Formats: sequence, structure tokens, C-alpha cells
Amino acid sequence: MASRTFITERQRRLGTELRRMRENAGLTIQEAADRLGTNRSHVTNMELARFGVSAERVRTLASIYSCPDTPYVEALADMGAERHRGWWEEYRGLIATGGLDLAELEYHATSLRVFVAMHVPGLLQTEEYARAVIAETVPAWPPPELRRRLSHRMKRRDIMDRDDPPACTFIIHEAALRLQFGGPEVMRKQLAELIEASRRRNVTVRVIPFNAGGFPLPGLTVMYASGPVPQLDTVQVDTAINSEFLDAQTQLSNYRVLMERITKAALPVKESRQFIHSVTQST
Repeated sequence: MASRTFITERQRRLGTELRRMRENAGLTIQEAADRLGTNRSHVTNMELARFGVSAERVRTLASIYSCPDTPYVEALADMGAERHRGWWEEYRGLIATGGLDLAELEYHATSLRVFVAMHVPGLLQTEEYARAVIAETVPAWPPPELRRRLSHRMKRRDIMDRDDPPACTFIIHEAALRLQFGGPEVMRKQLAELIEASRRRNVTVRVIPFNAGGFPLPGLTVMYASGPVPQLDTVQVDTAINSEFLDAQTQLSNYRVLMERITKAALPVKESRQFIHSVTQST
């Protein structure tokens, strides 16, 4: 079996979950290989996502590991069965892999909870506003690279128009509403788009005003993406230079608590929409 030329974050996650399943069963790599009738390097390569793993193989491993959680196993089997190329693969080699992994995470999520403090969430950005945000990258992108990244960001928004869009909750700090990326006119259009988006059946927008005081994770952009089962949830955190994807169960538990605390600090939905409108009037 040929090794993959590149490994996506989703493929890596499947391998990680197979390793966790084996470790929970108390088996070494050699013991797992013996029961599967293969060698230890094959098990290692599956767990490192160097090789693909079929749905049938996932179920076989789950049986060997005596995993009793059928919904979890079937969710992993579905991941193993995936063979389609997502739209983001068009950008492979053209933009950083973190952006591709983020698009794939959003595509497969059953729901999304997003917190941003300094700019409007990417999934709700207008093209003009997104261009202004991306243009602030250091070092500055040359025009062709900026256009590719802008195209990728706009295409990410398509999940909002699917027949079965994920339920999305966006928690936005007041600072993000007042920082005028692109200038006043661009910002007014962006705030109007934000209000319009808040009326979608699958979208909830809530604002944390300055007078709400302190809250967890100031300055960070965090996305909590729910999977088909809680064990397959993922947290994506933006840094100044890349994206980090977190999936350890302790990390997921901590971020669930953090997102709940952030949500409690935000205004209710109706008051948030009124707040955005008032900022629009003063912009």
C-alpha cells in the first residue's frame, strides 16, 4: 500500500482515534498487529494516517479492541469511507494547509460555535471586508496570493447556503464591530451583512459589549466544531501565523466550559441585533 503524499487534519484525526481506541483496550502496537494478522509497522502507519483505513477495517479494529460505543465506531467508519475530494483541494499547494483543514472541518461539522474579538467571523465576512482583513497579514501577501486567499475565504461561506447547513453560533466582541477594516463604508456594509446573516434560520449572532467586563480567551479566535459524536468534536484556534487543531478530551472539555462562559457574557440575540444596528448608525 502506497503512503499518502500529504495527510489532512481529518485523516490525522481518524488515525489518532484508532490509536486512542487501541490504548483504551490496553493493547500494544505489536499485540494489535498480531490480532489483526499484520505487522506492527502497518498498525503504526494506520495510526499516523500514512495509509488509508477502510470502513470495514475500522469496524474490525473496533471489534479487536472491544469498543462498545457503536455510534462512535460508525462515525469513524464513515470517516474511513470518505473518498471524495472537497472543493478545498483546488487550493492544495496554493495556500497553507491550515486553511484547507479549516474548510474541511467546517464542511463536516454538525454545528459550529465561533468566538472572535478583533474582526467579524470569516464565514460572515463580505468580500471587501475580507480583502481588508487579509491585506493586514505580515508579511504582506503579493496580489496573486491575496486573491487566492480571498477566493478561498469566500468559498467557505457556501456551507451557509447548503440544504442542511450547520447550526452556527457566532459570539462577537464589540471591538470587532468598531475596528474599521477597509474604512467606514466597507464597515457599514459589513455590519449590514452581519444583521442580515443573523436572521438566517441556522445562524445565531450575539455580541459581548465593552461594558460586559472581562471574559475568557480575550484576543483569540476560537471555533468549536461539533462532530457526529462528542468524542469527535474539534477546537480550532487562530494564532498570528497559523491554525491549531485541538482534540484531546481534556482540551475539548475545557473549551466547552470556556465557550459557555463566553456565551453567558454576551447579549441575547434580539439585543445583539439592536446593538449591531446602533454601531452601524454611528459608523
